[in-house]
Amino acid sequence: MNTVFDPVFQRYPSQRYPIYARGGMVNCSSPQAAAAGLEVLRQGGNAMDAAVAAAAALTVVEPTANGIGADAFALVWSEKDQRLYGLNSSGPAPQLASIGQVLADHRDVDGKMPTYGWTPVTVPGAPRAWAELSGRFGRLPLSKSVAPAVRYAREGYPCSPNLAVMWQRAFGKYRQTCTGPEFEEWYRTFVPEGRPYQAGDMIRLPHHADTLEAIGETGAEAFYSGDIARKIDADSRKFGGYLRYEDLAAYQARWVEPISVDYRGYQVCEIPPNGQGIAALMALNVLKEFSFPEKDCVQTYHRQLEAMKMAFADAFRYVTDPDCMELDYHRLLLPAYGAQRAAEMGGTARVYTHALPPKSGTVYLCCADGEGNMVSYIQSNYMGFGSGIVVGGTGVALQNRGHDFSLDSADANCLKPGKRSYHTIIPGFLMKDGKPVGPFGVMGGYMQPQGHVQVVMNYVDFHLDPQQALDAPRWQWMRDNSVTVETRFDMELARGLQRLGHDIRADLSTPSFGRGQMIVRLDNGVLVGGTESRTDSNIACF
Repeated sequence: MNTVFDPVFQRYPSQRYPIYARGGMVNCSSPQAAAAGLEVLRQGGNAMDAAVAAAAALTVVEPTANGIGADAFALVWSEKDQRLYGLNSSGPAPQLASIGQVLADHRDVDGKMPTYGWTPVTVPGAPRAWAELSGRFGRLPLSKSVAPAVRYAREGYPCSPNLAVMWQRAFGKYRQTCTGPEFEEWYRTFVPEGRPYQAGDMIRLPHHADTLEAIGETGAEAFYSGDIARKIDADSRKFGGYLRYEDLAAYQARWVEPISVDYRGYQVCEIPPNGQGIAALMALNVLKEFSFPEKDCVQTYHRQLEAMKMAFADAFRYVTDPDCMELDYHRLLLPAYGAQRAAEMGGTARVYTHALPPKSGTVYLCCADGEGNMVSYIQSNYMGFGSGIVVGGTGVALQNRGHDFSLDSADANCLKPGKRSYHTIIPGFLMKDGKPVGPFGVMGGYMQPQGHVQVVMNYVDFHLDPQQALDAPRWQWMRDNSVTVETRFDMELARGLQRLGHDIRADLSTPSFGRGQMIVRLDNGVLVGGTESRTDSNIACF
């Protein structure tokens, strides 16, 4: 029977309360992915196994934002080690990729990296991230953690409302821009009947299932040095791409030391560059110089926006592969530099450039187990489905992260063989007095550090619970003094910001303001979770 309702039309504002649990919690943008993580927890796995299960499942049940060919980052609290670990599983540009080669191959790109096709594809890092998390911290074999994802891909799952909206948008865009023979496998895989899926349609991805199974059975080696790697190489050569078997075989993820700033007694932790989490920390490093007695007032939002603009000015100038950065990124987080930037802030909107500090499209999930382990994890194909490339017979949709490289050799983030690009995806984590408070994150391109700042301030400054910290109406700085706000944003406050010089526009598209998750652990071990109300999010717990 066909439904008589529109599942995306929301006539009435709904309320969500925070969820409490003790045994374990998995927060995802997809109910099936959250269930996959919970299934693994119930089988004896820990939070790290659950994160892998949910991440693998998200490549199946939300392919509009990530895939097997994605990149990933994670912040991992190990209760046993009493330590927070960082994992950077973003991939570098292929060895054959160079500014000269791209300009020679694409004379019509107007000095910018192409958005779609094989050229912006960098080495995928997600399968290696799963293997690293499983091998270093997990209790279960990787094959068992990815098993729910294999089942979803092989047996099928129903399309959810917001997934259908994103599928429709991607199809409309690809139909206009992705028309060459290299894109034919994407259409065969994701629109097999010639139209995007609608809410309630069953989706099956059999090639995807086979590839996930091979990754699980080989600890991801099938992807990086086995048959899947050879298929990626063959397709890349066939369609003029730069990615080769040797790039895949040489790839290793990096365990990194998280970076943080102290914000009113809390340590806000992020992955260091090449991730853009440092932009959130730079903004908070400025904002801690002010007091915020009131959330919903013009001065609060003005200062948030100005601090964010300062942070992006520095991030866009300096952040790239840390091996190629012109300064030590820790200098950008010095308290004295935050105070210096705060002193520059005036009472009206400004456009900022970078300063010199003193010397000295994406899925996010978080999970926790009953033993105290917690994971903040993010995975992305960058722009929706990514490059529009699906490797023949594998279901592997490849990201287009290389689009962010500059083709100007003078830029910090210029393209070089083997270099990692400026990366938008960022997991977050809160600590206090050296103890874990919990993971949080907001997905969505350059909205992500802005979402982090807003969620942290909602929780720390304005004492909102995890659910309300996520639900609060959001703003997004776009460029210069241009700012978009959600339609739920107080229009009187918007007019006040307009009077200060901010160019304010209401945006009807809620996904553009990010999709987040958050877990806080209380002193007695109880977990408190919030999940994104702007999409198909769900919390699975026990």
